[in-house]
Amino acid sequence: MKTRKKGIIFFAIVAGIMLSSGVTIAINPAQWFGPSTVNIDEINDEEFDALGLDLGYNDDEVLQFCSTNEHAMTNEYVKEYKIPTECTQPLAITVDHNGMVWFAQTNTGNIAKFDPLTETFTEYDNPVWTELEQSFILSAIENNVPPQKLRSMMWGMDAFPDGSIWYTSRIPIQAEDNNVYFIGVLWKFSKDTGSYDVIPYSEEGNYNSLPQKLSIEGSKIILNDFTAGNLSFLDYAQDKQGLMHYAIPAVFSNAFTSDFAIDSEKNVWYSNWIPSDQGILVKFDFPGYEVQSADGEVTQGLLLQDFVEWYNFPIGLTTPNGVAVGPDQKIWIADTSSNYFFSFDPKTEEFIRYITSIPTIDSYGNFGKNPVSNPYWIEHHDNYLIMNQHNANRIGMFNPSSETLVEYTVPSRNPNWADCEGIEYCGVAQVFDFAVDGKKIWFTEWVENNIGVVDTSIPLPFTIEIDKEEITLEKGQTTQITLEITKASNSDDNTIDVSVNSSTASIFSDLIITHENNFSLSDNGNIITVEIMASEHALSGMHKVLLGAYTADIAVSQFITVTIV
Repeated sequence: MKTRKKGIIFFAIVAGIMLSSGVTIAINPAQWFGPSTVNIDEINDEEFDALGLDLGYNDDEVLQFCSTNEHAMTNEYVKEYKIPTECTQPLAITVDHNGMVWFAQTNTGNIAKFDPLTETFTEYDNPVWTELEQSFILSAIENNVPPQKLRSMMWGMDAFPDGSIWYTSRIPIQAEDNNVYFIGVLWKFSKDTGSYDVIPYSEEGNYNSLPQKLSIEGSKIILNDFTAGNLSFLDYAQDKQGLMHYAIPAVFSNAFTSDFAIDSEKNVWYSNWIPSDQGILVKFDFPGYEVQSADGEVTQGLLLQDFVEWYNFPIGLTTPNGVAVGPDQKIWIADTSSNYFFSFDPKTEEFIRYITSIPTIDSYGNFGKNPVSNPYWIEHHDNYLIMNQHNANRIGMFNPSSETLVEYTVPSRNPNWADCEGIEYCGVAQVFDFAVDGKKIWFTEWVENNIGVVDTSIPLPFTIEIDKEEITLEKGQTTQITLEITKASNSDDNTIDVSVNSSTASIFSDLIITHENNFSLSDNGNIITVEIMASEHALSGMHKVLLGAYTADIAVSQFITVTIV
């Protein structure tokens, strides 16, 4: 349901909050903590080592957060690269116009570059971060609290037209009450000089900030502040001494603001949501606001009725982190606490639920009876939608035109993030971010200290064909369809061990699917009979069913539409 130019609660919250302010471009970190009576140079190496701040983790935690594999791994479609520095915990990643891969290291504060041609890393020390960390440690020692290594989740990264790299993070600041809080900042890295600038953007006194995804559109920097609930717009070109900044607050009090995407008309789409409560998809008329702002018609306290529309989420969409605009201008949303991703058609105002493949035991382990893939972020590239399924240890590539889904398995696994007892090869690498460059999907492994790349140009090992794309069932009715799986002509293997994949986007047990599970695929191909039954108590409506097959390295599937009447 759409809500437009209505909602007393919304406008009461927004009034007087949409502001414009200048922010200083560079600061001295030492200013934030004041004079110290402790000299870090007076702490000898033995005493400093005793603090356990080298990696920031004890011996047991090192395996959990820093990697269980000494070497990077590969499979037919994915190649990994081990980062030279130990335990960097890479996260945000982007590819610049020269094809260089850049990523942020959350446990060192550094930015790093990977050259795909030479397969070499360059890591750039961040002296600003080092100074911050020392001040952070000294402040803790002075206040008789256990000192901690400075680290921050760095979720978003993009390249600016001037060649600089920008990314998001949080840093500590000592407030007037002498307590240390964390504020959201932007980092600017200059490739020419190798220098860093740290740029705070939130209002003074706002200690509830966690910036995530970041996108550069011309001179504009757009980012979502997850915990503050804001969508922020910063203009670097307006003031070379700083950033001109305004923010759209969350519709609901205490709501999160997740990822965003821009459609062909430059509208910005993003989500506001409260865990286990309610959520909306928001459309912001960015060009309309910019025009009125340039004409001087925007003032403090402006109501957003001319610029904002929002749409209530359907049942089952609870954790809408990733947002993308597809090739047909539909909005696509990744639901991180489930196996689902959703489409939204602005023309019909209809949500449709899709589902990923169910995670296999080698990623999820023995956890529960209902494993979830946890699709996190979703991006549009070259008529495809790309998503990281971090709990399935996969990168998915969905074609909305053909409704086919290809999911690539990431080979490295960390068993400390799953119940892997009795399973030899098990776990997840926590693939938290990715960047697409042509046919290559680059990604980071947060707990395996790797970056990796999926080569989508490599031919698939088999094809699938389903004899029916749409089915209508009455409640209690059963039908059969055929799934034909054919080995690719380019495959060198005489036989391929294949498992049948099936999953339904119905929330309840409305559809029951049965079929053969495992077989060896030969040159002659295999025809699998799939039985689909609508339960006696099924809810009427349309459901997406995913059918296909998978190997250890890849899953190839296609959706069919089942309507229950």
